[in-house]
Amino acid sequence: MSTESGHANPGYMRVFVFLIILTVAEVGAAMVLATSSAKVPLLIALAIAKATLVAMYYMHLRFEGRLLRFIAIFPLILSIILAIPPLVDALS
Repeated sequence: MSTESGHANPGYMRVFVFLIILTVAEVGAAMVLATSSAKVPLLIALAIAKATLVAMYYMHLRFEGRLLRFIAIFPLILSIILAIPPLVDALS
């Protein structure tokens, strides 16, 4: 059975379950690593992983061409570059 977008099995439920697992990991890391210096980078990495999954599957970027992927990924790269200086300042 095909979906509306024409892709046989995009695996939405698997991605949904993985997003739940990542969210539980985020909440657990925020509670357990209350004063650790590894807390902020870990939470940022988990947030990037979740955003990537949402963009690739629910926004269907996995099935699009390279130009549209670049248009979506460029702001993510720019935001990572802009987040590095405050992160370095917070860790020092």
